[in-house]
Amino acid sequence: MQTQSSLIERFAGVPVIPVLEFSSVDEALHVSEALIAGGLPVLEITLRTPVALEAIKAVAAAFPDAVVGAGTVLTPAQLQAVGEAGVKFAVSPGLTPALAVAAQGAGVALLPGVATASEAMAALEAGFQFLKFFPAEAAGGIPMLRSLYGPLAQLRFCPTGGIDAARAPSYLALPNVVCVGGSWVVPKDAVAKGDWERVRTLAREAAALRKPS
Repeated sequence: MQTQSSLIERFAGVPVIPVLEFSSVDEALHVSEALIAGGLPVLEITLRTPVALEAIKAVAAAFPDAVVGAGTVLTPAQLQAVGEAGVKFAVSPGLTPALAVAAQGAGVALLPGVATASEAMAALEAGFQFLKFFPAEAAGGIPMLRSLYGPLAQLRFCPTGGIDAARAPSYLALPNVVCVGGSWVVPKDAVAKGDWERVRTLAREAAALRKPS
């Protein structure tokens, strides 16, 4: 069973978690192969398309050494479904009481989203110390995370939302940031053209954005 502490350990070794939305299983396999080859083996496949669960199962089976997770998990039923699909973690844009309770009995670690100090405190009270900060740029970005560090220094974050290659290093330099989430490593035009080499190149560049020692 995955725990939040083990999730931090897995995420700490990879500076960027690709946030992925797939239209087909074939697309999922090609993109995942390119990302993994480029040095990004932790993948968040969002539940935003009808093929998401099928894509998760296919990618997990094809790349057993990758850490495949599900994003946009909104309900206890979805948390159960992605757990049965074989994910190693689940990500939600927020946290409801029902989802918090379901996460306690799930066999998969949940990374819940927060955007304010009150939400972060509520998540901490529910037993979560590793959180998704979302939507990062719209919710205050780096200044907000700096401000949260003072009163809530025990929390760690994976900011997601509006982050690109240019902004990522500044986020990664923060003491309470473990990694960042982003979709810039998988441009839609590259996927449309089947330009997997471009995806691999962007993944290599993202993998090189290590946190300062």
